[in-house]
Amino acid sequence: MKVILRQDFEKLGQMGQVVDVKNGYARNYLFPRNIAYPATPSSLKMLEEEKKQHAKKLDKERKSSETLAAQLEKVSLTVKMKVGEDDKLFGSVTSQMISDSLKEKGFTLDKRQIELDDSIKALGVYDVNVKLAGGLAGKLKVWVVRE
Repeated sequence: MKVILRQDFEKLGQMGQVVDVKNGYARNYLFPRNIAYPATPSSLKMLEEEKKQHAKKLDKERKSSETLAAQLEKVSLTVKMKVGEDDKLFGSVTSQMISDSLKEKGFTLDKRQIELDDSIKALGVYDVNVKLAGGLAGKLKVWVVRE
């Protein structure tokens, strides 16, 4: 059965491609999850409209991500931690702690968007990368200080 993909699907292809799959796979998996349409002329028209809306949505997300990245460049977070000998931290600064500190400043980011290269286990200033929508990335300055 020929189907048209409504979205990018890792195992089959990209949005808008016409692919050949087995009947049961299409009926029982792809159609109920709105991953694909049957390949008919009317569904091609529907897909073109969805592509336009998807492009508008991506453009809007990209613009909002660019403004958020610019705002994050200006933000500096301070995380207070308990310190032992040689200025080593008890534990480490996690992406959840950074996310919580950002919430206090008015930014809502998920902890999975915050990328820590290495675990933060000492006092100092760190540059932290943040993944944003649209494939953009932002940087954030985190100060780890003594409690």
